[in-house]
Amino acid sequence: MSPAVAGPALFIGGDTDYVALVRPELDPDDPGVRRAAEQAGVAPEELAGPGDTWAVLYEYGGEGDGFELPGVRDAEPADFAERLRAELAAASGPFTVDGGAVLRLDARPAGTDRYAFTAHLTPPADAGTPLTVETGPLPVAELLADLDTFLGSLA
Repeated sequence: MSPAVAGPALFIGGDTDYVALVRPELDPDDPGVRRAAEQAGVAPEELAGPGDTWAVLYEYGGEGDGFELPGVRDAEPADFAERLRAELAAASGPFTVDGGAVLRLDARPAGTDRYAFTAHLTPPADAGTPLTVETGPLPVAELLADLDTFLGSLA
């Protein structure tokens, strides 16, 4: 389980320890969207809808935050998800999926049909310091279904 986010989102982890790639959808009822619309002289509904900025969210050990990924296009998170899906579908041991300068995911078997992950996050220089997030064991079948849903949301 993970926090609710409108828009394409790939969560890897559980309720409290996770890393996520998200492209939030703007809500016309959000006070920030309403303020921005007012300043722009348009209706909030004109600003609402799919956002165009990807972000990484994380929570680990009761602490969470996130950072934006300016300039990232849908193709990059889709490629990351496709490579993760291919590794999970064929995996019989540890593997790594490199998401570029910001995210690297190390996976290791953690029981029958389960994997645990270590996410290495490197925020942009102005967004924080590098950190590591560990997830508990996650069922491969659920991860594959989540990856299919995520990839479908980008199609």
